[in-house]
Amino acid sequence: MGFISKFTKLRRNREFDYQPRYYKSDKEGNPFKIEYKFDQFRTTAGSNRGLKAKFNNVVADAKKQGDRNMRVRMLIIISILVLIFLYIIDFDLSIFFSS
Repeated sequence: MGFISKFTKLRRNREFDYQPRYYKSDKEGNPFKIEYKFDQFRTTAGSNRGLKAKFNNVVADAKKQGDRNMRVRMLIIISILVLIFLYIIDFDLSIFFSS
């Protein structure tokens, strides 16, 4: 069994604790760790694993009151895009009006 396990056993990745020569660790955290600017404000970024946790985050975000100006802006953009699409496909709006 020892002979077969040499081929079937998964090797762990090597971890190196690299520290640059002229790096002064006055600041907190690792300078090589990539963090995005708004991760602290996002509910989706983090260690939430699993479908249930993600679904609960989506429901919680949907319950929050958003910015009213953003909603109005989004409705205007969507309506303009729909009108452009209807113009491109040459849709006739006269079917909605009785003559």
